[in-house]
Amino acid sequence: MKAAVFEATKKPLVVKTIPDPECAPTSAIVRVEANGICRSDWHAWSGDWTWMGLSAQPGAVLGHEFTGVVEEVGKDVSNFKKGARVVVPFSQGDGTCEYCRNGQSNVCLTPLLPGFSYHGGFGHLVAVPFADMNLVTLPPSIDFVEAASMGCRFMTSFHGIVDRAQVKPGEWVVVHGCGGIGLSAINIASAMGANVIGVDLDSAKLELAKGMGAAHVINAKKTDPISAILDLTGSGAQVSVDALGVTATCRNSIMSLRKQGRHLQIGLTTAAEQGEIPMPIDRIVTMELQLIGSLGMQASHYPSMLQMVEAKKVTPKAMVTGTCALDGINKIFNEMNTFQNVGVTVINNYN
Repeated sequence: MKAAVFEATKKPLVVKTIPDPECAPTSAIVRVEANGICRSDWHAWSGDWTWMGLSAQPGAVLGHEFTGVVEEVGKDVSNFKKGARVVVPFSQGDGTCEYCRNGQSNVCLTPLLPGFSYHGGFGHLVAVPFADMNLVTLPPSIDFVEAASMGCRFMTSFHGIVDRAQVKPGEWVVVHGCGGIGLSAINIASAMGANVIGVDLDSAKLELAKGMGAAHVINAKKTDPISAILDLTGSGAQVSVDALGVTATCRNSIMSLRKQGRHLQIGLTTAAEQGEIPMPIDRIVTMELQLIGSLGMQASHYPSMLQMVEAKKVTPKAMVTGTCALDGINKIFNEMNTFQNVGVTVINNYN
């Protein structure tokens, strides 16, 4: 099969032919039709997550936002057959631990991450383990490019906004960082009936945020975001989201909240923070603020999200600003080095 292969940190991926994956008894082989290029791939490619043990090794095939068609199933797979259209969550479980048994496979004790635990969607074929648990049927009305835009950023934001922060109609929601995660959070929170404010340093990203449902946008390069948020909301937001994971956005998110507000942390940190960000603890205590973490979304929660997509209540495809072939990944990675990229680019050509 054709794949874009990692050979060394910060060096261009090399498109080459590599052996097809083998199908284990509980696995399914998926022919990838589309795969989003995610900042998490960039983190691994650039060596930015070595402190978390998620550095890419030579020969690795990254890519975890993929969708496609089942080509083959193992003898123990019962829920999927050859020809099934599927979308693949990046947060996967093995089905054996207490969290998987309780429907929380996104926090499985032995997590499986395509592109990290095994070859991912930068290759034309992917062997997805424990297929009955980790595949989701893709409705015919949703095309592959749109489905690929949901595989990580959108589903992660959906779980965070709907399940974890439990955003309610009429609440003020502030999203700090309007990359893929942030734009998704804006779209979903708006669909839930919230009044959404998008914050970023890039005017092009803020324009896209308006199209995703932001009622207000703030350019933090030109305006103090905390003061602007307080002016808009009166006493702060009920929910504030750090969609980037750097010190400034995390602190600004917490400072954006009113009393008893909820801070939702979706963005993971970079090598600059290495997982440690100073917190205004006294403010958290005296204002009774909640800090909420959120990771991916289990396959079992996908149907409600897909139903909203089919009903056009949410529009993940509006984030897609471009498509490319495998050899286009390097250009996007280079843009990510300086946060130039806007929206989501999806690979849809594996020839």
